[in-house]
Amino acid sequence: MYSIFLVEDEEHLRGVLAAYLEKEGWQVRSFPDGTSAREAISERPDLWVLDIMLPGVDGFQLIREIKADQPSQPVIFISARDADIDRIIGLELGSDDYLAKPFLPRELVIRCRKLLERVYARQGNSVLTASMERRAQLTTLATYTIDEPARTVTDREGAALDLTSKEFELLLYFIQHQGHVLEREQVLRSVWGIDYFGTDRVVDDLVRRLRRKLPDMRLETVYGYGYRMVKA
Repeated sequence: MYSIFLVEDEEHLRGVLAAYLEKEGWQVRSFPDGTSAREAISERPDLWVLDIMLPGVDGFQLIREIKADQPSQPVIFISARDADIDRIIGLELGSDDYLAKPFLPRELVIRCRKLLERVYARQGNSVLTASMERRAQLTTLATYTIDEPARTVTDREGAALDLTSKEFELLLYFIQHQGHVLEREQVLRSVWGIDYFGTDRVVDDLVRRLRRKLPDMRLETVYGYGYRMVKA
């Protein structure tokens, strides 16, 4: 059973969203403000759903502390403020998805399910055991070592790099398609999913973050089209 921590200050909406999430069989814990949610960060749920405008500690500060505790922690932002600005800031801080209010509670359920499946579905799936064992070997990229099952990246000194869940998924996608020119829209559909309603600007934003963290990575920009990871 997945555990979801929901942080929303509007009481009625918080109750409705919690009810919809619980109907999926998930264990939901709700918080009315960022201050009370901050105290539960160390409990590390499977997924955080964060409102941005919160009393006390806002969603942006909360995600900073969540990511400081566990960089790969999945987070979905919800907000009634300007969607483009909040989506970009949220991405910079490590969010995996964004929903602008008003939205249907069922849409949040779908977003949560797809993110949970993408991050955790392989764990405990006996059908994929043999495949996972074959893929358990380390992958090298330039001066970096990627351990896909452990979802870690280390540099030549053996130091771990702090990649968010979405950054790691984008890196894997480029590695799996080395040498191929990938259109932005193709990357968006494959990494964010077909249900993502944002623009392909999020791809460029995430690529910039990935390049900053992995400067030795050979990822070329194909102007007006997309990207290509050069084979080592």
